[in-house]
Amino acid sequence: MERYFDEELGELKKNILQMGSLVEKSIADSVRALAALDCEGSKRIIAQDKTIDEWELKVDEECLDLLALRQPMASDLRFVTMAMKISTDLERMADLAVDIAQRVLELCGKPLLKPLIDIPKLALLAQEMTHNALDSFVREDALLAKRVILQDKDADTLRNLVQSELLDDYILKDKSSIPRAIPLLLVARHLERICDHATNIAEDVIYMVEAKVVKHHPEKLNNGK
Repeated sequence: MERYFDEELGELKKNILQMGSLVEKSIADSVRALAALDCEGSKRIIAQDKTIDEWELKVDEECLDLLALRQPMASDLRFVTMAMKISTDLERMADLAVDIAQRVLELCGKPLLKPLIDIPKLALLAQEMTHNALDSFVREDALLAKRVILQDKDADTLRNLVQSELLDDYILKDKSSIPRAIPLLLVARHLERICDHATNIAEDVIYMVEAKVVKHHPEKLNNGK
């Protein structure tokens, strides 16, 4: 029975990784669509979102079955409950990639307001944090998860830089720039929220591995308590 349960846990982990891989691709595709103002690519991202929604439902159903039928204890219970939370964060990250694709559709046919500088940096950070958060889950690596959490402040800084530049240098100086500036403001917000969800996953990994709650308690990342 225990061996079969381990196989079920392994299957759950594999399915979360499959879902995570699709989410990573959706984020990367949305960023590429923005850089190229690719309308057709954006439409594909939006259409493919339902596949990720179906993966979330599959993972949640597996978790509920395991909780009801196996009644896991200790670390196994933490793994199953955190798997449910992680699948929710992944689904919301995919939704944010769709939001970026929708902003691209708003910009299609219009020249970009300015060369993209900080938004690509934020996009790379969002992709890195997402990848490392999932990697920390696979490897049960609390140290890597902590590094992801500490990167979240960099995402906030980049978002603030984008907002300040667009507001101060464009929107407030030239009202005609608003239709092209607002979608970029929202893209920065969407990317920063992806980083927030990657941080949530990293916090869940730390709880799963160390049984330590660091959400809202960043001081616990350093003092080990």
